[in-house]
Amino acid sequence: MLKYKPGVDVGPLIDWPFDNPLSDYQIKDGNPRAAGRIDAGGVGHTTRTGIWRCTKGVFECTEQGDELMTILSGSFRLIDMVSGQISELKPGDSLFVLDGSRVTWDIIEDVTKVFFGHKADGY
Repeated sequence: MLKYKPGVDVGPLIDWPFDNPLSDYQIKDGNPRAAGRIDAGGVGHTTRTGIWRCTKGVFECTEQGDELMTILSGSFRLIDMVSGQISELKPGDSLFVLDGSRVTWDIIEDVTKVFFGHKADGY
């Protein structure tokens, strides 16, 4: 079992550059830097769970997989580029995002989240 809890160190993470062509990352403001870790699933699987952290900044991307996330630290706004819906998140908040959603991440304070993703055709 793995326990994720706000305020508790998540352990080591590796750099995750914004270079997946399917996500079509576009940096809009600042110099956000991401890092993460896959704790289960991932490449060759239809699910994955892990930790993701990103520094302050704004970027747009297309989400890869349905994802349920829970915020462990920091704060940000996630903007759905189709509907215009804005979700403001802080520690303890959870949000579900659909595969293929085009979103803008406006990271106000360095954010760490735990996530569970599903992609029917695999990651």
